[in-house]
Amino acid sequence: MFVRDPVDRARARVLPAQSMTPPSSSVAERRATFRRLHTSGCFVIPNPWDAGTARYLTELKFAALATTSAGMAFAAGLPDAKGAVPRDRMLAHIAEVVAATPLPVNADFEAGYAADAEGVAQSVRLCVESGVAGLSIEDATGDPQQPLFDLSDAVERMKAARRAVDESHSGVVLTGRSECFLVGHPGAMAESIRRLTAYAEAGADVLYAPGVQTREQIETLVRALAPKPVNVLVSSNTGLTVTDLAELGVRRVSVGSGLARVAWGAFMRASREIAERGAFTAFADAATFRELNTLFEAGR
Repeated sequence: MFVRDPVDRARARVLPAQSMTPPSSSVAERRATFRRLHTSGCFVIPNPWDAGTARYLTELKFAALATTSAGMAFAAGLPDAKGAVPRDRMLAHIAEVVAATPLPVNADFEAGYAADAEGVAQSVRLCVESGVAGLSIEDATGDPQQPLFDLSDAVERMKAARRAVDESHSGVVLTGRSECFLVGHPGAMAESIRRLTAYAEAGADVLYAPGVQTREQIETLVRALAPKPVNVLVSSNTGLTVTDLAELGVRRVSVGSGLARVAWGAFMRASREIAERGAFTAFADAATFRELNTLFEAGR
């Protein structure tokens, strides 16, 4: 995968991630590596949804990985909705992904699995214990009548997450997420900037507004939040490449449920073909048994 060399934008180059980030073995090394990745350049942090996909992404030499709450929920036959996946089940999933790879793992930790600040702190402490190198806390409530926490409450929740990380002495990277674009908040850009600025002041290390897509939106967000590193979600074909995002000043690129949905799309098309036509042509694009068996045999 790619990490942008920290040079002038006019001369921006893209370098292989492995030249900057060799696989780490200990939890402390992974966390230190993950923090360093956010100091310069641009890197991709793809989202596996189980141990097997984490193993394959590791083979591709990405710099780090991230869990996807939606991808995990879909694999479990559940919707990506508040409360659908209990905290303990998500923590077990996060720990499984962490154990499957020597790379740093960032946890998509939704809204911290609690409504109040102290509950968020308790959840964050448990997440840190799983061995993650980073985690994100969002400000969506899951309530259609009030889709976002009041800003004052959201800031207190972020401060609680910050305290929990600091008290762990772990060096875990804390990402603050504003869901304005995803919940259709009026004036989503201005409100995202207002909220993310407040989350940075509350202790967030990285800032993230899923839903920004255009060059103009991304550049506006990055400039307004500088010098804090910004994560951009690319879970559809926006026409932008990693190099384009690096040129816009993006520090980290995630794909959310994108890879999981690609896999689901192939599975659904092949299954429908069998059910509706009695044909098996979709198997022409399948990974071979030998390819997968060799991949997983090597890591036993």
